[in-house]
Amino acid sequence: MGPRLADIARHADVSEATVSRVLNNKPGVGSDTRAAVLTALDVLGYERPERLRRRSAGLVGMVVPELENPVFPMFAQAAEGALARQGYTPVLCTRPPGGIVEDEYVELLLERNVSGIIFVSGLHADATADHGRYHRLIAQNLPIVLVNGYADEVPAAFVSCDDREAGQLAVNHLAELGHTRIGFTSGPDRYMPVRRKLLGYRAAMAAHGLDSEGLVELSLFGVEGGHAAAARLLQRGVTAMVCGSDLMALGAIRAARQHGLSVPGDFSVVGYDDSQLIAFTDPPLTTVRQPIQAMAMATVRTLCDEAAGHSVSRTEYLFDPELVVRGSTAAAPESAAARGRPVRVL
Repeated sequence: MGPRLADIARHADVSEATVSRVLNNKPGVGSDTRAAVLTALDVLGYERPERLRRRSAGLVGMVVPELENPVFPMFAQAAEGALARQGYTPVLCTRPPGGIVEDEYVELLLERNVSGIIFVSGLHADATADHGRYHRLIAQNLPIVLVNGYADEVPAAFVSCDDREAGQLAVNHLAELGHTRIGFTSGPDRYMPVRRKLLGYRAAMAAHGLDSEGLVELSLFGVEGGHAAAARLLQRGVTAMVCGSDLMALGAIRAARQHGLSVPGDFSVVGYDDSQLIAFTDPPLTTVRQPIQAMAMATVRTLCDEAAGHSVSRTEYLFDPELVVRGSTAAAPESAAARGRPVRVL
């Protein structure tokens, strides 16, 4: 079904005659009015006539991990919209376990003469990986931006959430609630974001006069990894946990319930990301939010500036995380509080 002029006119607050002139690419319509009509066309789900479609300024590759963790689709969607507004066509490349690896995607993207590549939580975040692959891309004058993972020796633009601050925010919140046995779990130690969160966790524990010895269990990212880590830490008497992702936090909650504990009555959990639907879990998850929209905008702006020939700072842009308190954290159980800090009820 073709677009209904009345619907578009009503949405754009113009006359049907004006809509007709825009759709037929006729002169005599101001740029703002033309943009309003085209926006209404897009919002109402109508396909633009071929003559009104913008020509792509080029392709931009976006290499992301698997899409099971909702934070990666969130970033991809935000970056995709920003790229489209700049006239670029994004090419999404996902790296599920056992699938196409990062270097293979890069070869495919180079064959298609992409204008640049965005790497999200890629091999640049792995301290044990060979980062020469990024030096080679830079030597070809290909604009790249590396998201969530920093490698000092790579002369590129990096965009990251401040993971050290994220670890500190989570511990500070739990310590203020009277918890003294606060566990930590995240993914493997070779990843820079994990190392930074762990540094923040340990610094905050020390600042509160709390011992973190034996309370760190690094595992696999995902629900199963969080479950396994929590099961081990619960045996060591923790009453709260800081988790490296929301999915790991959900696994920790599942482990606590299997141990007969209530969340947050007996056990408090803090996640990381604030991915979609996390506010609607049972209980709603307290988490440290990554500013995904702001990070995606900065990533695209940096890439487009470099693609346009502008000078780009070869540094890391750090974005502040935000603690979002919901229902998975509460005052420490009385038996635990009696051994340590006084309970503060928020």
